[in-house]
Amino acid sequence: MSPMIETDTPPLPPARPEAMGMSSARLARIRPAFEREVAEGRLPGAVVAIARDGRLVHLEAAGFLDPVARTPMRADAMFSIASMTKPVCGAVAMSLVEDGRLLLSDPVGAYVPPLMEVQVARPTEAMLAGTGPIETEPQRRRMTVQDAARHTTGFVYGGFGGTAVHAAHPGTSITVARDHDAESLAKALAATPLRHHPGEQWEYGFSTDVLGLVAGAAGGASLGALMRSRIFDPLGMAETGYVLPAGQEGRFAKPLPACPITGAAQSVAAPLAPPKLEVGGAGLVSTASDYLRFAEMLRAGGSFGGSRVLSPATVRWMASDHLQGIAGGPDRMDPGLTGYGFGVTVAVRRHPGGSAFMGAPGAFGWSGVFGTYFWVDPAERLAVVLMAHAPGEMRLRYRRLVNMLVYQALER
Repeated sequence: MSPMIETDTPPLPPARPEAMGMSSARLARIRPAFEREVAEGRLPGAVVAIARDGRLVHLEAAGFLDPVARTPMRADAMFSIASMTKPVCGAVAMSLVEDGRLLLSDPVGAYVPPLMEVQVARPTEAMLAGTGPIETEPQRRRMTVQDAARHTTGFVYGGFGGTAVHAAHPGTSITVARDHDAESLAKALAATPLRHHPGEQWEYGFSTDVLGLVAGAAGGASLGALMRSRIFDPLGMAETGYVLPAGQEGRFAKPLPACPITGAAQSVAAPLAPPKLEVGGAGLVSTASDYLRFAEMLRAGGSFGGSRVLSPATVRWMASDHLQGIAGGPDRMDPGLTGYGFGVTVAVRRHPGGSAFMGAPGAFGWSGVFGTYFWVDPAERLAVVLMAHAPGEMRLRYRRLVNMLVYQALER
């Protein structure tokens, strides 16, 4: 086994990096780069997994699983992946499209009736200033399932902006999973005016949670059950779910006790009990190996290990830019994504340059607020996963760091 593959049970068949057009010497720069971040007190630890052409070339841990106890990070550490739940929800939705149970052009309200006639906030000075009141008007058109898949429903997250609409929205994916069931979440969202008319603006918010409600209704099961049957079981993702597996608390990584930028206390809670609602926007716990299986399935056009999860045409459509004629984009969440469009729950690279990230046009992926990140680059035949608990603005640094470290190791 390569010294850069720290597991006896690799998630993909391993290969010498040179056989896959990558440099062992340059891949060996990854661990020291992350360990410097650890030594300088900016990062607790991380796990990086890299596949090329379906072969595992790198799976290494750096730093600490518990930075206070100084417990070394392990390659099979478990992480709360937050918004990296969204692409899994997107894959479930696309599998339901393939079954003929769902059309992306369908109105969301056909599956979640309370959302058929949600009102839209008028952009008055008082609403924009956050002082209210909110004046409303009917939607110019009903929100579709495609809107839910690409963050153009008009829903936002509570607190992710200063308008009165942001203040009225019910928290985030993480809080609604704790506080609501499917019926009560649909009613709470229906009672909240949209910030934008559907299909007109990209803005991060409850869109993927709405997609999860649609998927549950169309699939006739909870979102977690659909993920298990349609994604996790076929891909062998045995350690991914909405609750930490029993007895595995010792594998759950801990963040630094204080943010290295602000000094504020920070924590990432291990999901020891199932949430009230399995939402599409957040909540999964996973490992680098498990999520690499998911990323490689997408890279390979929907198949993995002899199991076909999605068709190649579906994956290409999922990973294409769906924001033509729509204002805004994912650089509102991460300025490094300047020039990126958005597909079905993933950001999609439009141009070779103009971004803080390296990669070829067509590369796609997403991240989690606690510090996790993944991307797939079909042109370069790469699938990459970074697992870290680094909440706060510091997480932006590690997305860029791992990106550069991967691409500098390519030889052809």
